[in-house]
Amino acid sequence: MRPATLATPAPVEIPAGTVILKGDLTVPEAPRGVVLFAHGSGSGRLSARNRHVAEALQAGGLATLLFDLLTEEEERRERHTRHLRFDIDLLIGRLIAATGWAESRPELLGLKVGYFGASTGGAAALGAAAERPEVAAVVSRGGRPDLAPDSALLAVRAPTLLIVGGADAQVLALNRRAMDRMSGPVALEVVPGATHLFEEPGALERVAGLAREWFERHLR
Repeated sequence: MRPATLATPAPVEIPAGTVILKGDLTVPEAPRGVVLFAHGSGSGRLSARNRHVAEALQAGGLATLLFDLLTEEEERRERHTRHLRFDIDLLIGRLIAATGWAESRPELLGLKVGYFGASTGGAAALGAAAERPEVAAVVSRGGRPDLAPDSALLAVRAPTLLIVGGADAQVLALNRRAMDRMSGPVALEVVPGATHLFEEPGALERVAGLAREWFERHLR
């Protein structure tokens, strides 16, 4: 049942090595699990697409953590060099740091953890899940699992859902190839007619519904 109002996001700061990452943590009453968002290249915690999905998860009783994988200074440099958005090892390390931070929060103690990755964040989510076996579920939206190390794809044991637009032919082919290299439970959902950003009417709503169903099933 959808709550009357969604919980209010709380701004948080997440230590990750030598940097501090900014995030928004939303915890509904009696949460059933927590989902960390790993955004894609050139995006961040304020991504309207990820926030749309996050609100659907919150309505289903799941806590969410949207955070920036890069600092503001790194984002400024990235506009010119674009050298970090495809540094998958860096993104994996920061997602792992955020996972440890989330697991130590009193309001999240004991909750199962899921990852929602988009674009290059999909590779980061799979790479981090390979190193954090407590991660209970992964969803990738228009992700690039092909960018994750082969060793990570083989090591992921969390049930993984790959969501790709039917009109996103190149990414769909890359997801299918990556899926063939995964040894854990994995499913592919193709949203008919959707392009990479799922901007078509109803496409993002379909993504949100699929993600919510997947996390509700595996994070209970």
